[in-house]
Amino acid sequence: MFVLNPILIGYLEVGVSVDCGLINNARIGFDVPFGVRVDIAIEPSNIQDFIKLYFNDKSVGEKLQGMVQVNAMTPWELTPQRLNLWHEARARHNAEGFAKDPVGLVDFIDVNCTEDSGNAATIDLHFPLGVVALAKEREHLLGVSAVTGAEIRKPMSGMTCLEQLNMHIRADKDNQLRLRAEMTDQDKEVIRAAGRNEDTYLARIVNEKMRREHLYANIVQFRR
Repeated sequence: MFVLNPILIGYLEVGVSVDCGLINNARIGFDVPFGVRVDIAIEPSNIQDFIKLYFNDKSVGEKLQGMVQVNAMTPWELTPQRLNLWHEARARHNAEGFAKDPVGLVDFIDVNCTEDSGNAATIDLHFPLGVVALAKEREHLLGVSAVTGAEIRKPMSGMTCLEQLNMHIRADKDNQLRLRAEMTDQDKEVIRAAGRNEDTYLARIVNEKMRREHLYANIVQFRR
């Protein structure tokens, strides 16, 4: 799980701080519980393989190396069960010396999970005050295009933090993060469904990701 990597979890924490309102409301994460849904998927590590799947090109290989990508991140209301988990997490982090840090629940959901998150992997995170302060500054994020090598400069938002996170995973050619694996048929079908513009949740969030991330700009423009 990429939560063990400080760079990836840092991007996630900054993005959550922006999108879940931690930078605007000092009560969130203390006496106001909050949770966030993070949709992950496996995508080809080779962008050409992604294009072939998206346009249903029959020449795509049967065995494709995939990598974890985050397709969406959305705040959502905690169920009664998760609300109890949040209170337990808040008390535990207080006891561990993090009483001044906001605490939230993060549900990681992949293509095998139902839309009601019945199979979600849930973790609790405390958000260091330095991370929240960084998010408040809303500095531009700098990155490098995986296609042209040119510098990319974008305003900070939850979604640009996800783009940086995804680019960091993509740049890990040697799989030091251990976030690469062979794609399943189900992984591939999600991308094909997005290429067919199917009105399903998983297909929609792939297309939304493509519209906002620089790497896919030419593919999106080609479809117009």
